[in-house]
Amino acid sequence: MTVITRDASRSRGKVKEAPRELWEEYKKTKDEGIRNRLIEHYLPVVRYSAERLLTKLPQSVELGDLFSAGVFGLMDAIDGYDIERAVKFKTYCALRVRGAILDHLRQSDWVPRLVRTKASKVGAAQQELETILGRKANDLELAEHLDISLKELDSLVRGGTATQIMSLSDKWHDDDGGKAVQTIDIIADKKEVDPIDKIQSTDFMELVSKRLNMKERLIVMLYYFEELTMREIGMILDLSESRVCQLHARIVKRLQKELGDRRDELIS
Repeated sequence: MTVITRDASRSRGKVKEAPRELWEEYKKTKDEGIRNRLIEHYLPVVRYSAERLLTKLPQSVELGDLFSAGVFGLMDAIDGYDIERAVKFKTYCALRVRGAILDHLRQSDWVPRLVRTKASKVGAAQQELETILGRKANDLELAEHLDISLKELDSLVRGGTATQIMSLSDKWHDDDGGKAVQTIDIIADKKEVDPIDKIQSTDFMELVSKRLNMKERLIVMLYYFEELTMREIGMILDLSESRVCQLHARIVKRLQKELGDRRDELIS
């Protein structure tokens, strides 16, 4: 990734304001040649802004793309600048250039803002639960805290992490100087069923069947597999919503204890 160098930082600081006479001539004539001179004069501001933003972005983002977007912002700034105002163009220009680059990044982002917002809520809930529990919350606890189903939680997490593009042709080198491999060669097949997950799921269902009574099993099945709300489950079982919540909390606590007691057996 390109980083800001000392030269780049100095180049921005050394940019002096263009002569007022040049500005007055451009505002009067709108001559393209004069505008090009102004653009060339303030290009270091564009490069500085682009390099500054690049340090906070994924490796897939190219400096040239940011620079090009910044140039368009510079052109808009030149056309919109009021020479009668007591504001230096370099200051006004830097804001417009940064705004143009950020607009370009937003337009290039395929993740909807709503998804990002919800994903942020998931992260905040995770931190809140960690503070309360003193450990990292599991998916069941997180979904219950957010009052959503496991399926909805999984969708939010996957949507929120889809924030950057990765080149499948990027090469990786090992420390032993061996042959480089491409990213595409080491990507896991997410569609493949993990045998460990399958075994653990079977063990869990066996535990649910043996350790819970009929009503408790129904609550587990309706909440985690049918994705019904506590209120809907209460209507089916002729229980109040608060009673269902109490039973659910008791079930989770019991299963956690059972799984904890069988931890060594399940992971062996």
